[in-house]
Amino acid sequence: MDITIQEAQQQVDEWICTTGVRYFNELTNLGILVEETGELARIMVRKYGEQSFKESDEHKDLADEMADVLWVLLCLANQTGVNLTEALQKNFEKKTKRDAERHKENKKLI
Repeated sequence: MDITIQEAQQQVDEWICTTGVRYFNELTNLGILVEETGELARIMVRKYGEQSFKESDEHKDLADEMADVLWVLLCLANQTGVNLTEALQKNFEKKTKRDAERHKENKKLI
């Protein structure tokens, strides 16, 4: 099932308002975002970096950890009135304008 970012924001809001009772406050969700990002980092450094897996990490799912990060980010966007579709489009424009030649000229990337 493919969904747009806008649809994801709406679905998270519906879930929070029905199953989740209410949003945690913004600062709590920011802390949760940092926690979830740390869990994602833990899996990444073990799967793609030099650290070895601990027994407690072996069954963690990378996609699930990424989805946890996205979930909390969607919550924060909803709480703060950010339309992530518009924000992402503006971010693409900013990066395209700013980095139009920058990466092509970066000898480290060639």
